[in-house]
Amino acid sequence: MNKIEIPSDIAGPAPRHLTTQVMVGNVAVGGGAPIVVQSMTNTDTADIQGTIDQVAALSRAGSEMVRITVDRDEAAAAVPHIREALDKQGITTPLIGDFHYIGHKLLAEFPACAAALDKYRINPGNVGFKSKRDTQFADIIEIANKNNKAVRIGANWGSLDQELLTKLMDENALSANPKDVRAVTREAMVQSALLSAARAEELGMPKNKMILSAKVSAVQDLIAVYQTLASRSDYAIHLGLTEAGMGSKGIVASSAALGILLQQGIGDTIRISLTPEPGGDRTVEVQVAQELLQTMGFRTFVPLVAACPGCGRTTSTTFQELARSIQDFIRDSMPGWKTQYPGVENLNVAVMGCIVNGPGESKHANIGISLPGTGESPAAPVFVDGEKFRTLRGPSIAADFKALVIDYIDQRYGANAKAPEIVTAAE
Repeated sequence: MNKIEIPSDIAGPAPRHLTTQVMVGNVAVGGGAPIVVQSMTNTDTADIQGTIDQVAALSRAGSEMVRITVDRDEAAAAVPHIREALDKQGITTPLIGDFHYIGHKLLAEFPACAAALDKYRINPGNVGFKSKRDTQFADIIEIANKNNKAVRIGANWGSLDQELLTKLMDENALSANPKDVRAVTREAMVQSALLSAARAEELGMPKNKMILSAKVSAVQDLIAVYQTLASRSDYAIHLGLTEAGMGSKGIVASSAALGILLQQGIGDTIRISLTPEPGGDRTVEVQVAQELLQTMGFRTFVPLVAACPGCGRTTSTTFQELARSIQDFIRDSMPGWKTQYPGVENLNVAVMGCIVNGPGESKHANIGISLPGTGESPAAPVFVDGEKFRTLRGPSIAADFKALVIDYIDQRYGANAKAPEIVTAAE
């Protein structure tokens, strides 16, 4: 049999693309800092309490920066009140102001808003039009410099600078080897971000105050755009597939695009732009971003729960219900556990449904259980740190295992942490 060679360049992620570090409030982005998870509210920012509640929920879920819409006077006036209320709750998560069309006006007329935000998002495609574009862009940069704030210069496929696009299309038409329309549009995206960043530097903004993005909604286009952007600059980069969609479609598309770029070392902060179900939970996008980074091995946020998919051997729903219960319990508990149990995010739990892979997977986990499958003896062996711990029986198996997980966490990560005592006699 021929030996299969595994290319060294896929043995692990590529080295991170070297970028300039930017401080956004108390969060470092780029320059080798951990990849930052961010999200955006969908409340009316003028609804102060509603926005406070959603920012707090996103922060508790793990969003390390939160963007809010600042689209009119009432929203701008609300921002300092939102910041003050969050600070009183001990929530220091940086706030990013999302500005389109009239950002220059709102920042100038509401200086308290400009001071309360940690970063301003500028869209080069709609910061201003024709003769007003340069002056209105300059106004925002001047205010950012005055307040020592970072900016994100974010080009977007759906609001691309049409003058720049037309110019590049005209040049392409005269070329001896014209490119297709999509390629020219991708080039316009990259140039829009880089030309705006260069202009900001001319206006006195240093690189360590700028983050660039170039978001599109098609996976292959996004990969190509960001590869080009990264190859031409060392600005910190924000990744995101814009208008990713709902449910599994949005999760799969975002994970496919961002996963490839992250593997190539591109990206300093990410957002998963999911369309929530009507009345749905906005924090889902934070969970997906965390799971993407953790699954790829870039960061660790919450303990992992391994569970088998189930088959004809596992007609009982017990293991499914237990896996869901443990996973939800862990995620809900993490905000408090971060300080109570340092290192608990590295915990691995296994909830398996039968004897085929159950004992083996359970031994690989810190704590695992192999529940009885169809026709198997009604006994569930529990393994702790690779060793048989005890066997659970009876109708309270699920509750008993959950209690063991809690005990393990307290013994392993609590204030009086010690190696869990292995008891093998309780059969």
